[in-house]
Amino acid sequence: MTEIAFHFNASDKLEYACRLLRKAFANSARVVVAGEEQQLHSLDTALWTFSAQAFVPHCMHDAHQDQLVYTPVVFVTGSELPDNMAHHHVLLNLGQSLVKGFESFERIIEVVSLDPEDKNLARKRWKHYADRGYSLQRHDLASVAS
Repeated sequence: MTEIAFHFNASDKLEYACRLLRKAFANSARVVVAGEEQQLHSLDTALWTFSAQAFVPHCMHDAHQDQLVYTPVVFVTGSELPDNMAHHHVLLNLGQSLVKGFESFERIIEVVSLDPEDKNLARKRWKHYADRGYSLQRHDLASVAS
């Protein structure tokens, strides 16, 4: 069954996503990142500038199939996964809605900011997963930072 973890209280979702993706890439994990178009554009820029020593290869889901197969991080806009996903290892959800097709992934990480609306929508996703019997892990980033 899919492992699901919520990472709450991210002061900066994009900065946190960059750190997660850098760690995932270092561990040879393959990640699909779901979010809004502008959010993913900002993440693309952040990944190019985040660390001069640790580039994380990434592309959009509509890239050529050969590129999708070899790129460890793939961006998907919106809340529905395209049919051509080359891998289903980790889904990193930066968006505010449930990603349709999430159950095909081995692991899901939901990143939740300090924004009250983001937290409220995350609670709804938590309930959706819990109602379907998924075991959920909660990571409070505020307690890690202190």
